[in-house]
Amino acid sequence: MILKRVLLVLLLLSISKFSHTPHLQVTEPSSWTNPSVWDHSATLWSVLHPGSEFFTAYSYGFNVEFIVRKIAHLSFFGMLGLLFYWNLKKQSYRYIKAWLCVAAFAFIDEVHQAFIIGRDGRIIDVAVDSLGAAIALYLLYRARRTNIRVPK
Repeated sequence: MILKRVLLVLLLLSISKFSHTPHLQVTEPSSWTNPSVWDHSATLWSVLHPGSEFFTAYSYGFNVEFIVRKIAHLSFFGMLGLLFYWNLKKQSYRYIKAWLCVAAFAFIDEVHQAFIIGRDGRIIDVAVDSLGAAIALYLLYRARRTNIRVPK
């Protein structure tokens, strides 16, 4: 049980670290250690007001970096969904509660990114992250319903 909690915390911290890294390029590992710089002019209102960049579509193109980045979002947040699930008490609505935990973290993470120079937070990424968790949790549900041996 403690290992599942440790893995959950480590994944949450890892995602937060990458979100805090400016000008991160998934396909360029040397960018993974860029020092962070806060945008001190950003406020919660400037990030979340209607019409802000947070609620707009992506401004960059559809290329290898974009595809790999979205695959990373889907897979990391899918793993996060499973770890939340395995850390919750065995009770009704456990899948939904795990998904809600991921969705809430994804929202907070994207808002956090909006405060980092060289990063941007987007509501569409909250949807992508939540979709990754939904897919992983659905696959777990299907596996358990068809009696495939998976951890409870």
